[in-house]
Amino acid sequence: QVHLVESGGGSVQSGGSLRLKCVDSGTIFSSLNMAWYRQAPGQQRELVATITTSGHTDYLDSVKGRFTISRDNARNTVYLQMNSLKSDDTAAYYCNADWGGVDYWGQGTQVTVSS
Repeated sequence: QVHLVESGGGSVQSGGSLRLKCVDSGTIFSSLNMAWYRQAPGQQRELVATITTSGHTDYLDSVKGRFTISRDNARNTVYLQMNSLKSDDTAAYYCNADWGGVDYWGQGTQVTVSS
């Protein structure tokens, strides 16, 4: 029912931008609360941004004002626009969907920010 595939990661210099994309090939995307997480080497996975089915968003304090999460239900896609990137943003980024108390994850996409 839910199958998530991320793309858009890469290597950028500090201050640069990237847009991550997560596409769900399932049929219930509009009913899913979506989120982006990230995990740096040796660190626990942390919640970066969330967007509900009604479009309400929330962010990790350290990315507020720099990252924007959005969704396009017609394309079964959730985005994470990342601006003013810092070296601390370097991590693997994962798309997450919550459906009926079950978490679904994508395979992750690597973001590397060099100073």
